[in-house]
Amino acid sequence: MTRNSAMANDNTPTLGGAIQYVTVMIAGQLFGLPIDRVHDVFMPESITPVPLSPHEIAGVLNLRGRIVTAIDMRRRLSLPDRVADAGQRMAVGIEYKGESYGLLIDEVGEVLDLKDADREANPANLDKRWAEISAGVHRLEGTLMVILDVDRVLGAFFSKHAA
Repeated sequence: MTRNSAMANDNTPTLGGAIQYVTVMIAGQLFGLPIDRVHDVFMPESITPVPLSPHEIAGVLNLRGRIVTAIDMRRRLSLPDRVADAGQRMAVGIEYKGESYGLLIDEVGEVLDLKDADREANPANLDKRWAEISAGVHRLEGTLMVILDVDRVLGAFFSKHAA
């Protein structure tokens, strides 16, 4: 399969009018990240806390010799913390403004090819904290996938915590 030149509204490359999303679960909710923004999927081994960091920053970790800031997506989305014995966490590696980040999530799902034309605007009843970092939704069988806009996830976070 080759990428064609069509682009979605958010400059995400499309495959024949479809966008590929890496699906992730966070507190039982399905989220999708455009695959072109995902650099790695990994299980963080050791996260070192950073004193006086914002609540959403779990710490830093070493990923193949690179220092990566770990962002707890449950905290970023104002969801309850994960139960201690819930198993190994996963992380999705992304880059933002030249820096590496690991978005800590509960689990990684599959890659979905979804038609950009089927993407809908955020529902009016979507929590405003989620709506500010969402690029819309896809209605799937029995569930709603919220599309995470990486630039908004990290941009809104850093503008909120800029001194």
